[in-house]
Amino acid sequence: MPEVVGVDISGRHEEAGEYLMVAAAVHARIDSARIRSVEGMGFAAVREGPTLDATVALTAEAVGNLPEPPSGPIVAEGGEFYEEPAERVGLSFQPEFKYVESIGERETVQAAHHAAYAARTLLL
Repeated sequence: MPEVVGVDISGRHEEAGEYLMVAAAVHARIDSARIRSVEGMGFAAVREGPTLDATVALTAEAVGNLPEPPSGPIVAEGGEFYEEPAERVGLSFQPEFKYVESIGERETVQAAHHAAYAARTLLL
């Protein structure tokens, strides 16, 4: 069963004059249409404005905080990294990076979205 790591960032907007971005990485086994199991989650937070470099570094830190290193690709929605080509964004990730292609991958990114939002809410 394929492994992927869905990633998402919450908090790209300024609130009360400051930023709090939280990235979540959800390591999961999936089939083409859904998550079959969650293997682990990683988080990272930073009080920095949303730039491409800041979002890529924050996401890489969340992936690095997973309990086990993933063997499958890191996946994200196309807008997560400002529509930059996957080849450019992928330079910061191991084993590889790609944008969502299947429903199962999209479900993993959606799980990361909910995790990042919930973690950010707890930190505020």
